[in-house]
Amino acid sequence: MTRVDDRRVINGILWRFRTGAPRRDVPEPYGPRTTLYSRFVRWQAAGVWDHLLEAVSAAYDGDIVMIDSSCVRVHQHRAAVKKGA
Repeated sequence: MTRVDDRRVINGILWRFRTGAPRRDVPEPYGPRTTLYSRFVRWQAAGVWDHLLEAVSAAYDGDIVMIDSSCVRVHQHRAAVKKGA
């Protein structure tokens, strides 16, 4: 089996975090979901994500005040329930 391109893997990892989708729902063009998971974990242990964040922050020379990706997601069936029900 050939190695999946790192760019595709990074796009798949970012897609998953951006959408909040479970790993099993990652589209095929990003590569096998096991590859996405294993590379994310390996790169996290190796400090790749920390170096990437430092490089992006340094490239903008203090123009970035905060990098935040928090969001609130509500399950579609729970959003319409009345309080006290």
